[in-house]
Amino acid sequence: MSEFELPIVLLMLPLPLAVYFLLPSYKERVSSVRFPFFRNLASAAGQEPTPGSVVIGRTMIQNVAAILVWCLLVCSLAQPVRIGEPVFQETAARDVMLAIDISGSMDQTDFQTTDGERIQRLDAVKQVVGDFITERDGDRVALIVFGSKAYVQAPFTEDLVSVRALLDQTEVGMAGPQTVIGDAIGLAIRTFQSSQIDQRLLILLSDGSDTGSRMAPRNAAGIASSEGIEILTIGVGDPEGSGEQRLDEQSLREIASAAGGRYYFANDETALSAIYERINELAPREVETASYRPREPLGHYFLGLALLIGLMTLLLLQLNSLKRRTV
Repeated sequence: MSEFELPIVLLMLPLPLAVYFLLPSYKERVSSVRFPFFRNLASAAGQEPTPGSVVIGRTMIQNVAAILVWCLLVCSLAQPVRIGEPVFQETAARDVMLAIDISGSMDQTDFQTTDGERIQRLDAVKQVVGDFITERDGDRVALIVFGSKAYVQAPFTEDLVSVRALLDQTEVGMAGPQTVIGDAIGLAIRTFQSSQIDQRLLILLSDGSDTGSRMAPRNAAGIASSEGIEILTIGVGDPEGSGEQRLDEQSLREIASAAGGRYYFANDETALSAIYERINELAPREVETASYRPREPLGHYFLGLALLIGLMTLLLLQLNSLKRRTV
């Protein structure tokens, strides 16, 4: 489909006719005497005759060419465009951040798979969380890993393949043996500050208790809530453990409550998978869809055609003039 962006310019099309009828060319009639021997009289008087005023009439070719060129120029000024088919674009409507505990306690091989095999906690988390990342098509996802310190493993991106690859490359103890849940939440808050999206979700997974954060996890969760960040916490450790190996469920519940989220406990791979399925139900995929039609300018085609007609007309006039001279 094509259209003119400035159709009002087309009102200029009849302008030459208006000029022709309203402002006709100057004409004057005078009396004259025709002398068949005019040159002899001028020679006798010692004068050199000069040509008089002559209005040369236009040929049919000139008239047609002038009309076509004028119409093409006006159409070009009206900015013709070709409108293409609608193009739809989907952009993320929510940012999802995953904070994964990779402290020394995640090396425990007490996580039970669906077939009864016991595997390392982090390996089970990688598999289930990796599938969750793959299903987040349409969201921007970021990854934080934490132990004694918290690090941004992947900033917010829609490249889910890269995020999952970075998750698969993490190993127990890479960030130190301790657990700093509060610092991980603080790092998540700073990372979310660069986000322009209102829907913000932090999923925090840990198997221990906070042992060295500079800010209490509950206080950090309160700040996150004021920043519009919802926190869902998942415990994968042993609530009956001792020391740093004990899962502090109470703290995780308080973190989720302070940030308007929920707490989940998973003691095997099946339970962890069920939790992420539940999270998918609570936080379904959200996208913002925008559409536009590509617009291709066509004015240069009209100008090129007008130029071609003008050059062809000049060429024909020169050929006719050359032919007359030859005859």
